Amino acid sequence: MRGTTWGVPWPKGSVKATSGFRFLAGNSEQAVQTWPLAYWPDGSLKWTAHALAATEIPKGNWTIQPIKPQNRPVKPLIEENGTHLKIDTGKLQCLIRKNENTLFETLATGGNITAGSARLVLLVQRQDSDLEETNTSINRFEGKINKLTIEQNGPIRAVVKVEGSHADAGRQLLPFTVRLYFYAGSEAVRIMHTVIYDADENKDFIRGLGVRFEVPFQQQELHNRHIRFAGENDGIFAEAVRGLTGLRRDPGKAFTEAQIAGQATPANDKLPENVSKRLQYIPAFGNYTLFQPTPDAFEIQKQTTASHGWLQSAYGKRSAGTGYVGTPAGGAAFGIRNFWQSHPAQLDVRNADKDHGEVTLWLWAPRAQPMDLRFYHDGMGQDTHAKQLEGLEITYEDYEPGFGRPYGVARTSEIQLWALPATPANAALAEIARQIQSPPLLLPTPAYLASTGVFGGAFSLPDRATPKKEKIEKQLDSYFDYYKNEVEARHWYGFWNYGDFMHSYDTDRHVWKYDVGGFAWDNSELSTDIWLWYYFLRTGRADAFRLAEAMTRHTGEVDVHHIGPFAPLGSRHNVMHWGCSAKQLRISTATNRRFYYYLTGDERVGELMREQINAVQTLQTVVPVRKVNAAAPKNTENSDLATVSFGTDWGAVAGAWLTEWERTQDNAIRDKLLNSMRTIAAQPHGFFTGSSLLNLKTGAFQPEPTGKISVSHLSAVFGLAEVCYELSYLVEDKAFRQAWLDYCRLYNATPDAQKQALGESLKKLSLQQGHARLTAFAARATGDKVLGQRAWQEFFRGESTQISTNGVAQWSLAAMQCLAFAGDQLND
Repeated sequence: MRGTTWGVPWPKGSVKATSGFRFLAGNSEQAVQTWPLAYWPDGSLKWTAHALAATEIPKGNWTIQPIKPQNRPVKPLIEENGTHLKIDTGKLQCLIRKNENTLFETLATGGNITAGSARLVLLVQRQDSDLEETNTSINRFEGKINKLTIEQNGPIRAVVKVEGSHADAGRQLLPFTVRLYFYAGSEAVRIMHTVIYDADENKDFIRGLGVRFEVPFQQQELHNRHIRFAGENDGIFAEAVRGLTGLRRDPGKAFTEAQIAGQATPANDKLPENVSKRLQYIPAFGNYTLFQPTPDAFEIQKQTTASHGWLQSAYGKRSAGTGYVGTPAGGAAFGIRNFWQSHPAQLDVRNADKDHGEVTLWLWAPRAQPMDLRFYHDGMGQDTHAKQLEGLEITYEDYEPGFGRPYGVARTSEIQLWALPATPANAALAEIARQIQSPPLLLPTPAYLASTGVFGGAFSLPDRATPKKEKIEKQLDSYFDYYKNEVEARHWYGFWNYGDFMHSYDTDRHVWKYDVGGFAWDNSELSTDIWLWYYFLRTGRADAFRLAEAMTRHTGEVDVHHIGPFAPLGSRHNVMHWGCSAKQLRISTATNRRFYYYLTGDERVGELMREQINAVQTLQTVVPVRKVNAAAPKNTENSDLATVSFGTDWGAVAGAWLTEWERTQDNAIRDKLLNSMRTIAAQPHGFFTGSSLLNLKTGAFQPEPTGKISVSHLSAVFGLAEVCYELSYLVEDKAFRQAWLDYCRLYNATPDAQKQALGESLKKLSLQQGHARLTAFAARATGDKVLGQRAWQEFFRGESTQISTNGVAQWSLAAMQCLAFAGDQLND
């Protein structure tokens, strides 16, 4: 078993920051390690993370309770000296040498070394393999570690962070961050592997990316060395390096049964002479490969030694991506999570016939075609903004030369290694594979989550008390199930794709518009991420959590530039995830990541949110309105000012600042956030002013001098609404609260009401159904039941028969939030 970490929210003011905690499963108390994730403005705990050791995950009800702080002495898992980190979980011992380029020196159980010399590997092909006549060369890189950090060192959970780049003799590529997770009582180490792409996609074609380690065989006989791969439906491919079954001469039942079971065979002198004297003539297969090139097919091959032919050993559809190499005296199990979903992937075993075998977990399989990240067209002559806007009109693609590069995008993968004292039975390895692919997780119930007031109180429990509510609940379930099934039916899988949805459907071809400009990958457009998370919060469905988790991993890594000129902005929807020239805060926003971070305490996602704190500075050099506004500022890199919209831009800024403030209680971040809120409220028309110059040092907006009214249908549908729900209750700023309520009340109001409040009516606006939730929020905040009834009228006026990801996300968010804010005003 491996341990688990999860997050728990607390109502405002209910738990002191100094509180201790205890964990109860039924009537049994288990040791728990706790740390804060977020604080309310009054200093009380808002979110805490908790870790359990590797015991059986409790089924049924469990409770986490605040108690008086405990000052018991604890022994941390990591012991540090001048040369090494020594980690001992009780079942696993790991030795990490400082100032070396290995992730770990040895992995052992019970003092018996089962794996060692773990390192990162990268293969790069320098020529385009599309050409029929080409002499390709492959450069081999290995991970060069620049920094080693102990991020956490408790009695139950410890985290080691490793940073560096892949290097060969001449250069360095693909900077990496690798985290090693250890839990008390666990025989497993969890590895979170992140790489950032910084190569030249026109010259550098990745042929292989992975983690490699050695397995010692302690002089065991070749027929006592075992290879295992997990296939599908708990099936296990199980063979020995030197097989004793099927021979012309029978070695005896004791030998064949022991070998099949992975147990030690009797001594060789117990073999019949007609077998023992000919053992050297039984081929020993030292090399094995499991290759998953697509989501629907894998193959297993084996080879005696290099330079000899490969034998086809097995076929299947979807491998569980887990294997084992070792002997009856111990070995290493290993696996890649989401193996077939993130194809092409590969597991290699090499030199199992030598003193030390070698295992490589390939996140990108060398047997696959090289990774090709080149832009998919040549620009078609779009060398001016005017031409690019014409292209946008026909394919919805916002193209600009040089903006469609993958430079700076990232990918995070999850691996587990298990140090085992013996070759596992097939059923035991199948269970390890299940734990790798679907790690057990504890989470609070939806009822408890809703009771704490987190995430703006913008969700309620499913309610089927009336026919209309029942119909809405059925439709919410139907939309989620539809997209869950489309992921499978349309095969939205692959190393760079898994976790994302498609944007729009082509009803003529009966396919999603995978090849049509800006209609292909969704890239969080209109808050798809937030829809999935709110749906999970209110239902608690495990499949909803897994789908939302995959999307959070993808959209936070692949759809965002983490280094380079566009960092840390995200890319608008496109045929390629990074292809659009609209680099925007609304895609990279921390608001989309907060749910997963607070529910799991995940360090990498916490890192991604922190990356966004100063993201607004990039708007000085990557100006969002450069193509449509001749007066847009050009390059103001050395200025303290940036033009920031009060909608998609400030919503993302506020989400990042709010998250950092509540994570750290940093007063400087708080003051910038409060200054921005105060100066939005002070604008001539509040949120309807649209945008102004933001002082990057103070967070204050300058007064907009023209008195203009500017509003966009997109302003509130990329997380602004959800952030403002929270801020309206977190912060005592009456003027800001009123400015937000005015926006919520007036967006869908009649032209006369808009003119009376603003001096003019607003232009024709779309997404009125999605904005019904803003009306509902205003109804809840003011106690205005008539406004609540208006929200439902707006909601039902927006019904559509044509499905699109934009429409589904907005319909679902409107439905859930109208139910939460104005459910009592829904009349049958």
